[in-house]
Amino acid sequence: MSSASAIVAPTWSGHHLLKIDGYSFTKDVPTGQKIESRPFDLGGHRWHIDYYPNGCTAEDEDYISLFLVLEDSVFKAVKAQQKFSFAGEVKGQAPSLGSSVTVNNYTCLQGWGTSSFVKREDLEESEHLHDDSFTVRCDIVVISDYQAEDLPESTLPTFVSVEPSDLHQHLGDLLRSEKGADVVFEVAGETFAAHRCLLAARSPVFSAMLFGGMKEGNTVHIHDMDAQVFKALLSFAYTDSLAGATEENEEDEDDEAMFQHLLVAADRYNMERLKSICEDKLCKHIDVDKVGIILELAEQHHCDGLSKACLSFLGSPTNLRAFVDSDGFNCLSKSCPSVIKKLIAMLAFVS
Repeated sequence: MSSASAIVAPTWSGHHLLKIDGYSFTKDVPTGQKIESRPFDLGGHRWHIDYYPNGCTAEDEDYISLFLVLEDSVFKAVKAQQKFSFAGEVKGQAPSLGSSVTVNNYTCLQGWGTSSFVKREDLEESEHLHDDSFTVRCDIVVISDYQAEDLPESTLPTFVSVEPSDLHQHLGDLLRSEKGADVVFEVAGETFAAHRCLLAARSPVFSAMLFGGMKEGNTVHIHDMDAQVFKALLSFAYTDSLAGATEENEEDEDDEAMFQHLLVAADRYNMERLKSICEDKLCKHIDVDKVGIILELAEQHHCDGLSKACLSFLGSPTNLRAFVDSDGFNCLSKSCPSVIKKLIAMLAFVS
């Protein structure tokens, strides 16, 4: 018989995003003076962040200083780590090193952080500063007291190695080989053999089409869809993956068009996971030239996340004004007048 135990320090981790909007105006704050963030709750405690635009001491007057401060009144110091970094990644730039991640003992209204988070001139020359604002991420790990506990049997030595699931590979091979296929789809002049039971299990629309009141013969004609889009839809139904369905380079315009068409197909066949994947992909393609098309697509197919991403992009006064002056705004005003009302209200707010 075997057993195992461990001495562990239970932890809780999370992060808080602090946006400095109107950075240039905060530069007037004298060295040693701070601006406090709104309080927030993380890890069972209440915190705020002290932002020193011109450093917390004379030695750091060329830097921005950041400190995490515990607001709670506690009898025993709270052991916690904090790390400040810029939120998001900027191509071509190394991420900020932020502050150290050593464990600190936080007492009431005591702060720990970094007095030289970033040099102001470096920030002002970087892409982190956009529209006179930047966002800082504070990662927090709260560490509880050490305790001893028994380890589950799964941590004991094992003598059998279980391979990861390769079901998706076998089903992908089944689709490609067409072995046992019992239905053929005709799409834009091309044919695709498939298996009724598998498609019915993956989509309620396919289920109704192939086994219910919409049941058709052995050949099903699919209208208003590109053959390559339907091929990608089938591949996802079998493998739960878009691997190989699009080019590796997500910046490719053909890939963007594929994700748009595939989102429409996923909505048509009620394949929610595929639909959300396409939404996520399209969020990365939002710019002034494409935001109108993507927002229209999101509204027509009830993609709340994608719609919020577009509105967030247009939350920037620069982006909003550029879009209003574009042809995309005129097209959107005809197809989605309800969205235009929101944008006009946003424009009035930033004017």
